Amino acid sequence: MSAKVSPTKGNLMKIKKSLELAKVGYELLDRKRNILIRETMGLIDSAADIRKRINESYRLAYEALAKANMGLGVVDDFAACVPVENGLSLSSRSVMGVEIPKVRLEAEKADNYYGFRRTTAKLDEAYKLFNEAKVLTAELAETENSVYRLATGIKKAQKRANALKNIVIPRFEEQVKTITSALDEKEREEFSRLKVIKSYIE
Repeated sequence: MSAKVSPTKGNLMKIKKSLELAKVGYELLDRKRNILIRETMGLIDSAADIRKRINESYRLAYEALAKANMGLGVVDDFAACVPVENGLSLSSRSVMGVEIPKVRLEAEKADNYYGFRRTTAKLDEAYKLFNEAKVLTAELAETENSVYRLATGIKKAQKRANALKNIVIPRFEEQVKTITSALDEKEREEFSRLKVIKSYIE
């Protein structure tokens, strides 16, 4: 139902301008939604690939750890020698106004922190494989978080586009129709009045 608006030419011009802006807004939101969907689809494929690689990476790492445990007993003491990872940094980039994260992990070069005397090559292999899995985990975290944020952006854009298409634009169109009809009616009345006056004068 259209809001009550005085049927004047000034109001008609204002509403027509608002209608044009609403249509442009709808087109921009629709374009934004399509770009975000395209970006999301690419990231979903990428996430599936990383997930496969990460599963395999962790499987190999845990197998190597199990073998190291069999040869050395529980390797907790050796693991405590490895420094805590602090090469992780976060930034973001914008895709059509949606901030998506960039996770960067500058993993330290694999090094022997626990010495050679009491360890075996199996422990070195487990350490190397877990280091690789750590890098993949950071990559997967970036990709999945990006997908989530893009999906949220798509939902918002869709909601706003729907509001414009189904509520705002039809309301403005109805108002334009109502005012145009009222102005036409006034013009007809004015024309009839002028005709009566003219005939009266004659």
